[in-house]
Amino acid sequence: MNTTKATIGLLSAAIMFFSCKKDNPSTPETPTPVTPSASKKVYVVNEGNFNSSNASISLYDPATGNITEDYYKTQNGSGVGDVAQSMNYINSKFYIVVNNSSKVVVCDNQLKKTAEISGLTSPRYILKINDEKAYISDMYSNAISVINLSDNTKTSDIALGSSSETMVLANNKVFVTTYNYPSTKYAYVIDAASNTKADSIDVGLNATNIVIDKNNKIWVLGNKLSRINPETNAVEASWEVSNTNFSYKLCLNKTKDTLYFLNDNIYRMSISDNALPTSTFIEKGSKSFYGMGVNPNDYTIYATDALDYTQKANVYIFNSNGTELKNFKAGVVANGFYFE
Repeated sequence: MNTTKATIGLLSAAIMFFSCKKDNPSTPETPTPVTPSASKKVYVVNEGNFNSSNASISLYDPATGNITEDYYKTQNGSGVGDVAQSMNYINSKFYIVVNNSSKVVVCDNQLKKTAEISGLTSPRYILKINDEKAYISDMYSNAISVINLSDNTKTSDIALGSSSETMVLANNKVFVTTYNYPSTKYAYVIDAASNTKADSIDVGLNATNIVIDKNNKIWVLGNKLSRINPETNAVEASWEVSNTNFSYKLCLNKTKDTLYFLNDNIYRMSISDNALPTSTFIEKGSKSFYGMGVNPNDYTIYATDALDYTQKANVYIFNSNGTELKNFKAGVVANGFYFE
């Protein structure tokens, strides 16, 4: 979450609240639960405005084109909380990480809440380690939380000495990115068996995104794009990324042989390339891309435009050639996706 943008969104939301408040508010409507079709869905994670508790999860059905803008609320009768950061599916359950509410909401397959993980500071992402254990990264606690998946409780911390962001698991090691500008330029390595920090890797500043390709190589994006060998923890290749903002949102396609990264525009790069792309893949034009995801089922690329960070965001869908296919409205500050 961008703090400056969140502050702007908060001020705007406050102005809208006081200007639109009614003397005699009506009784809230009871939402009607939704029963989606059997086709694979796309869940849009909408941050909402900082301190406004208007985060939401939108549900998009690629087969029908139907969109439910606040699917979580239709299923539960109330909102998910303050700043939805990410979402994952572990052991037949959805886990929604709600950053400013300091919690992770656990849901069934219909996105109906069944449990909640507490004891967190500012959670960001959740990663399954095995059927019994998961890790949760955190913006402010300088530690990774260890979670017992059988009862969804926090059992311990793994000290990092820094914030933590996205994570991947390879060779029984967890590779963790961090955003702690300007002092930290490392990705950390955790021994998943002992729950201890084992190593650190210099990958440059602002390295908050990480993925694993089809060759089991790890890619990290910040002000550099780096490829890491998970067996040796060595950086095999690294390229400086030229940008006006810091680079963010690194994704792989269905076959995990092509990288997509968002750096104002959208860029595409083969994992076998020896240089960064020299031209953009998808020009933003009048859009302002904020979030991105690549559907592992059909190669389509999804990108969000948060607009003014107070109104419903736009979501754009592009085919594998970069041609726009359609767009739809999601929630406020749509930042990412979970693809079934």
